Amino acid sequence: MPRRTVFLFCAAFLAATLSLAQESNSPATALRDVLSAACSQSQIDFSHFLTARNKEAFSRMTPAARLALMKRFVLLNEPGKASASTNPAGRPIVRCQTPAVATEMQIGGTELRDNIAFLPMELREVTDTAGASVRQVTMGFVREDGEWKLLSLGLLLLDLPALEVEWDAAEADTNERGAIEAIKAMADAVESYRKKFFHLPDSLANLGPPLHGAPNADAAGLVDSDFATGMKNGYAYRYVIVGASNLGAPAKYQLAATPLRYGRTGQRSFFRDANGVLHGADHQGAIGNEADPKVQ
Repeated sequence: MPRRTVFLFCAAFLAATLSLAQESNSPATALRDVLSAACSQSQIDFSHFLTARNKEAFSRMTPAARLALMKRFVLLNEPGKASASTNPAGRPIVRCQTPAVATEMQIGGTELRDNIAFLPMELREVTDTAGASVRQVTMGFVREDGEWKLLSLGLLLLDLPALEVEWDAAEADTNERGAIEAIKAMADAVESYRKKFFHLPDSLANLGPPLHGAPNADAAGLVDSDFATGMKNGYAYRYVIVGASNLGAPAKYQLAATPLRYGRTGQRSFFRDANGVLHGADHQGAIGNEADPKVQ
């Protein structure tokens, strides 16, 4: 083969290789992969497209907070199966299929400003032919160490360390309200158990669902499996029989709830005393007591 032909072939091959490399590392490709990760709720894949600062904060967030962040990108509560294609103009389309609904996200042309890129995105339900569910948002990316990382979601600048405190406070407040309702539900379950079997359960596990067959004294089916293990929605639960006997209506018990990760999943500890009065106070994650203020 003549040298000139070999040179031209190599040049063409190199140009094609560089073109493919640039395409695989483009903002549009990064957004496609971000949406796919958010659709499947893959925290590991999603974190790859976060800046170093945001990735560190993302690792500290609770699993529920991470899921809530990813759900904002696809507006779906359930994890789905992502598939990618392109439109006639060669721009990416991501479809997210869940058991209940499927959405389609079409990525528009990239607007580059030095190391910043902005991409319009249109999201709609696949079955929406009239366009009633269409939402349009502009996504921002920044180049960091040669790769495109998420910068903004619409008008929301993706600054996770700054949002971390706000999100933790909101989640802790929700979990605390849930813990109060959970202790009330557990007390109702204990009383139901007492009426049916004429004694108090030995542990929370006795209130849970049976693995096989009908409910019984070992697994009464009065609470779900999470409550039966003593951990749910960011709180750990403790049940103690008070006194020497667990027989009959006079037998008494105490219930307690403490945050699994103090300051993140909850602030206050809750304690239901042997007389059925609920108390709550900040114990730095330790168990509360009947000297704490009453919770209405």
